[in-house]
Amino acid sequence: MSARIAPLRGSGTRQARVALLGTGVVGSAVWARLASWSGTPLGERLSLVHAANSRFAISNRDGIPADTREVLMRNPPHASSLDAVEGVLGGRGARIVIDATASEAVAERHAHWLAKGIHVVTACKLGQGTTLARWHAIQAARIAGGTEYGDSATVGAGLPLLRSLRALQAGGDRIHAIAGVLSGSMAWLFNQYDGLRSFSGFVRQACEAGYTEPDPRDDLSGEDVRRKLLILARASGYPLETDAVQVESLVPPELAALSPAALDDGLTQLDGPLRERYAAAYRNGEKLRFVARLQAGGLATVGLESLPADHPLVGGAGTDNRVAIWSDRYRDRPLVIQGPGAGADVTAAGLLDDALAIQSADAAWTQSAATRPKNASIG
Repeated sequence: MSARIAPLRGSGTRQARVALLGTGVVGSAVWARLASWSGTPLGERLSLVHAANSRFAISNRDGIPADTREVLMRNPPHASSLDAVEGVLGGRGARIVIDATASEAVAERHAHWLAKGIHVVTACKLGQGTTLARWHAIQAARIAGGTEYGDSATVGAGLPLLRSLRALQAGGDRIHAIAGVLSGSMAWLFNQYDGLRSFSGFVRQACEAGYTEPDPRDDLSGEDVRRKLLILARASGYPLETDAVQVESLVPPELAALSPAALDDGLTQLDGPLRERYAAAYRNGEKLRFVARLQAGGLATVGLESLPADHPLVGGAGTDNRVAIWSDRYRDRPLVIQGPGAGADVTAAGLLDDALAIQSADAAWTQSAATRPKNASIG
């Protein structure tokens, strides 16, 4: 009998039942990480009972076998439907949807699931990083359903950015400003770009490495960073409308208009303008960085900046995000958070960290309820 991504029977652990949506680069990393926990204490806490992408879905109320290949061989996949999620998650314990997609249709369901008592953990920025109305709907649904919205992986691939902003405010601080390199793909591009080789060549490498969004124009246009800045701003007490962020896109109109099939050849349109920007920065002894900024009052901007070589946002390497936060207690010298901001493994880890935190809180609440005297009252 193969190992299953489910808790050991009789272990006493209050399991969380998990539906994984998305089996691409990040979703596959989540699945692999869950499978590696089979037979361990961590594996006893989360039970994967449903996995789906846009084409097929696999469900097993007793836990999906850890071997992905075996799942596909022994359980022929059935048609995927978001309507099936609530039913397959039925049962005791916390119910968690892990959204590892970039799907608008899935993001539209976040508030619905939260209101129905299903926790949502997501790396998708389309939930809290698009319209203010959707952001409000998610907050209201979370309160109504008594659920949690795990969003650590939406900004910084699990770095403690949102957690730190919320902790500062919980301690009485006001957030005055945020500035940072929020895109792992853009960080990698401008850490690598030397003004000699074509910028388009580096974009292709970033795509192949899985650093960019499925369409790299989402990164190059600043759209991905705009969504992340909206999430940070709203978490900081500045409920900005979607169009409040001023964005400088690196994508010329001609490239923006191309179909996905024609995109690869069209990337060469980036080479000339970026070579000129690099040369101007080089003459001043500066470095190019794609920076997001939020100022008190809600002024928000995203764009390519030429920064002195010793500037705090120039540090880091690879896909590192580097973010500075100014608050009441960090007024003169900001709190700086740095670490990998892209990559399937770190994003998957961030998603599962949030899922484990939800399971732990649910188990603690259940244990407390079980030991509480039945006639206990408050007051």
